Amino acid sequence: MAWNLKEDLRDCLVAAAPYGGPIALLKNNFRKEKSPGSRPLLEIYSASGVPLASVLWKSGQVVELGWTASEDLLCIQEDGTVLIYNLFCEFKRHFSMGNEVLQNHVREAKVFHTEYGTGVAILTGAHRFSLTTNIDDLKLRRMPEVPGLQKLPSCWAVLSQDRVTIILLAVGQDLYLLDNTSCSVVTPPGISPHAGAYVQMAVSFNYRYLALFTDTGSIWMGTSSLKEKLGEFNCDFRAPPRQMVWCTRPRSKQRAVVVAWDRRLLVAGNSKECIQFVLDEDSYLVPELDGVRIFSCTTHEFLHEIPEASEEIFKIASMAPGALLLEAQREYEKQSQKADEYLREIKDQNLLAEAVRQCIEAAGYEHEPETQKSLLRAASFGKCFLDKFPPESFVWMCRDLRVLNAIRDYQIGVPLTFAQYKQLTIEVLLDRLVLRRLYPLAIKICEYLRLSEFQGVSRILAHWACYKVQQKDKSDEEVAHAINQKLGDTPGISYSEIAARAYDCGRTELAIKLLEYEPRSGEQVPLLLKMKKSQLALNKAIESGDTDLVYTVVLHVKNELNRGTFFMTLQKQPVALSLYRQFCKHQELETLKDLYNQDDDHQELGNFHVHSSYSSEKRIEGRVAALQNAVDEYYKAKNEFAAKATEDQIKLLRMQRRLQDELDKPYIDYSLHDTVYNLILDGHHKRAEQLYRDFRIPDKRFWWLKISALAEREDWEEMEKFSKSKKSPIGYLPFVEICMKHHNRHEAKKYAARVTPEQRVKAHILVRELDQAADAAIEHKNENEMNLVLSKCTAATDSSVVEKINRAKAQTLKK
Repeated sequence: MAWNLKEDLRDCLVAAAPYGGPIALLKNNFRKEKSPGSRPLLEIYSASGVPLASVLWKSGQVVELGWTASEDLLCIQEDGTVLIYNLFCEFKRHFSMGNEVLQNHVREAKVFHTEYGTGVAILTGAHRFSLTTNIDDLKLRRMPEVPGLQKLPSCWAVLSQDRVTIILLAVGQDLYLLDNTSCSVVTPPGISPHAGAYVQMAVSFNYRYLALFTDTGSIWMGTSSLKEKLGEFNCDFRAPPRQMVWCTRPRSKQRAVVVAWDRRLLVAGNSKECIQFVLDEDSYLVPELDGVRIFSCTTHEFLHEIPEASEEIFKIASMAPGALLLEAQREYEKQSQKADEYLREIKDQNLLAEAVRQCIEAAGYEHEPETQKSLLRAASFGKCFLDKFPPESFVWMCRDLRVLNAIRDYQIGVPLTFAQYKQLTIEVLLDRLVLRRLYPLAIKICEYLRLSEFQGVSRILAHWACYKVQQKDKSDEEVAHAINQKLGDTPGISYSEIAARAYDCGRTELAIKLLEYEPRSGEQVPLLLKMKKSQLALNKAIESGDTDLVYTVVLHVKNELNRGTFFMTLQKQPVALSLYRQFCKHQELETLKDLYNQDDDHQELGNFHVHSSYSSEKRIEGRVAALQNAVDEYYKAKNEFAAKATEDQIKLLRMQRRLQDELDKPYIDYSLHDTVYNLILDGHHKRAEQLYRDFRIPDKRFWWLKISALAEREDWEEMEKFSKSKKSPIGYLPFVEICMKHHNRHEAKKYAARVTPEQRVKAHILVRELDQAADAAIEHKNENEMNLVLSKCTAATDSSVVEKINRAKAQTLKK
């Protein structure tokens, strides 16, 4: 170990993370003096004892330390507060385990891991348990009370069964199981009646197995469901052990329990015999997926079951195919004839492929590079004599071992085994290297394993940049330039995320400089608004051409500034002002009016008043007042046409109101033409003529309106009288058309005789007098008119007319 500890581990609060994780020590934690010089010291080391960080503890009394699955350190205090630190002793956040824990204090605590995440279990001074199964989604559960419990349990553990977290505790010779709703007494199957009181218990890494140690030295081993006994061992030691952990390996049928006392280690399994180790110094046990890490002040070792492949190859006088292949390769290097003999022996048994597989598998379990190379050389040698051996397993083993050897280096200090590495996955390993700020190594591994296409490198570079912005020893300009030089336009890099980290660290100017490298405006703008750089955010939004983004910024600025300053800001940005006006037209009409007033835009103000008179005002007086305001604005804008038109509308509205009151019929909101039409339709001819004169309706338009209304009213007598009142400005063909439209051929004939000669053929055709139409066409000697009449004739009824026209056409042709 690289550390130089002056204290014994027994005098420190210790926590080591699984999967070759870091080690946390809290020194002086058990001292009662509160002088500054005796304050507890929290130190974090790599698994090889290389110091990562330390901090003087200034908070409350710590009861327990533990690591989360993401390698954050949990410090559980006596008052139930849990403080979370990263690998470098930087505070992240805290949470409380509830008021009951605060009142009764924490006596014991355990940190555990399930499929839900990292959990914390608490035993209070009131002898009650509380727990949460996921500290990232905090839901506190108070476990049922143990009847008659007057003292602290002698030992307890957290179990996970069928996705339910439960607590097993021992009080003397009794075992209690606490689930969500009840407390039940349980008895391990097959345990000796003279076993005595339980003083220690251990749960396996995967929660499948349970071990119990009693004060008579008996070790009971079974399933954690307490339904099956695996074995029982009686040792010579009666004292309660300092630690007891399981030592298992995935897919192995061999299981063992490691028990530690002061400077003594015992390994017990299914056999009646055990393995004992006498230690030179106090050690700490860390259960792992496939074994137990054992570290002391000077060493860090790994105790595990020898895998089958390694045992087959390396046991004395082994004749396994892998052992023979390894020996053959060694003899081949010596240029000995024995190499051929060993190979023939393997090939005669048809086990060469099995021998290669054994050597490749055994190489993964070895920690010494020389042994790994020796086994891989043997596998490569054996492959040469096989026709169809798939090379993937050999290639990937070489790659994986190279990665494992790199991270096992004491300066890196992540002593993963092959099984742990496969369980953890390369993605998680890279994340852990990044958390340790080992960026060059993480990038090298990405490149070596060709993970660049999965954006492994870009993610690491982004983490590096976020770390870089926290360093205060360089100027903002230098840091921004260094980050851009390193990252460039690497795909997957988000400069906005790096800028956000810079802003969180209080470096606003650096954040702005970094955002200049961010190509996506949608990522720039939200952070600029958060930094209260509204003007810059507005410029970026307008440059992007994204109207939704501009609206977002404008509305944010509106809430941030007072109205006058807001309007002045918009004046400098025509695009933003135009978009905001569009928004106000639909959402905030009064604000739109204020904008026009500020700009002295009288034309738009007039339009605004006209619009509001119809959309907002219900009463005639209000509408007239709004229109009058529009007239004033139009005159100010020197738009006389709009002003006169609006004045006419005011006059019409007042007249319509009077007509509505006098005639008890709705006229308001009719157009001038509709008003006149409806008056004639209702027989109010004088009122209609009054409007005709007052509003100077053109004669042609008025005559069309009147004959249309009279025809719809079927007032043919009034129509005839009107037609004779003076010369028609529209002629008399319209009279014919209107009468025929209303199916009155008799009246139509009256006007057909009065039409001008040019229109007489058309008039006669309309009233279906084809003979007279033919005469008029012949009289005009107009071939087109003759053809028009012919097109309306039928052979059965109009043969004389057809004959007359054909004769006339023939005479015309002779001439």
